[in-house]
Amino acid sequence: MFARGIADTTEENRVTVLTVNAGSHSLHLADVDGDIISARLDRSDPPGSAEVAQAVDEFLVRHEPPEAVGHRLVHGGDVLRRAAVANDELRKALDRVAGLAPLHVPVALSLLDRLRQRLPNVPHVLCPDTAFHADLPDAAATYALPASWRSLWGLRRYGFHGLSYAWATRRAAKLLGRDVADVQMVLTHLGGGSSVCAVKSGRSVDTSMGFTPLDGVPMSTRSGAVDPGMLIWLLEGGRLSLSELADGLNQQSGLLGLSAGRSNDTRDLVAAASDDPTAALALDVFVHGVRREIAAAATSLDRLDAVVFTGEIGWDQPEVRHGVCSGLRQLGVPVPDRGNRADDGPVSPNDATVTVLVVEPREELEIATETLTVLKNV
Repeated sequence: MFARGIADTTEENRVTVLTVNAGSHSLHLADVDGDIISARLDRSDPPGSAEVAQAVDEFLVRHEPPEAVGHRLVHGGDVLRRAAVANDELRKALDRVAGLAPLHVPVALSLLDRLRQRLPNVPHVLCPDTAFHADLPDAAATYALPASWRSLWGLRRYGFHGLSYAWATRRAAKLLGRDVADVQMVLTHLGGGSSVCAVKSGRSVDTSMGFTPLDGVPMSTRSGAVDPGMLIWLLEGGRLSLSELADGLNQQSGLLGLSAGRSNDTRDLVAAASDDPTAALALDVFVHGVRREIAAAATSLDRLDAVVFTGEIGWDQPEVRHGVCSGLRQLGVPVPDRGNRADDGPVSPNDATVTVLVVEPREELEIATETLTVLKNV
């Protein structure tokens, strides 16, 4: 009955979807009606804190109950490869893969439990960030590891930020005035977590993050890709314990580690770079990592029509965009000739062969879209 109601939705009878986007140290709730955000809650506290729990409860009391709830799930592992309605069996199975993204999945599952208790009479849909990359070509998804390991533990490149990339892909194609099936581009989501993705005919064909969200470019506090031999060496002889290594790679590295603890925020580092060599180095390493991954991803395309920046940094940090693009001229990528925009669109010269675009991250709209798509097919 609910699925029929969703399918029959009109402009006059829109369906409200409560979207839930939990980060490691943030939470975003939004009531989405079509493409309109009618209410939202944005917190920069750990989602598992008592303060956030109280804020969530107050949000639910202040607003009418939604017709559905869509939850962003960073990593579904081999348990959840596509968006699906949450039930007790699926919820229990997801505990098995929670450790693949320890900064994100446990808090997301805790919120799912809380909201299913508070809103038991509406469907809850889980939208995995990995879904956009579920059909990666074998050559891009497969690790050069023993076949028995890959088979036993499902070791493969999953890729992340898929909700952001799905939205930005369609949005970029519209801005270019082309059908999404006719565009080949490299997108980069730059924020607290950062990654790069090559998209061909609307599909992800390569991405920088791998089995976990720790891979790829340096991030806010995460290391990105490092030599696995170095990690083995650090674990040998008691140099670091496993827990120390995990904490260091996830919480003490990236921009924070590069800047010797000064900041994990590119805005602070840009402001300090002229006087602080560690801040300048942090930005240089970050920009180099993004540039390198964009160039690598471009090799999975037949041509490069556009480079798209999204995520908080990609959308709002022209200095980073300039630094990245200044090293991609051999790919035909121009240096942006304008700063921040008030809306989505190009920041490159009008006559550029490769268009550089900025797209505001709108994961809440993509979560709502995927939630309704699932429910229409129930």
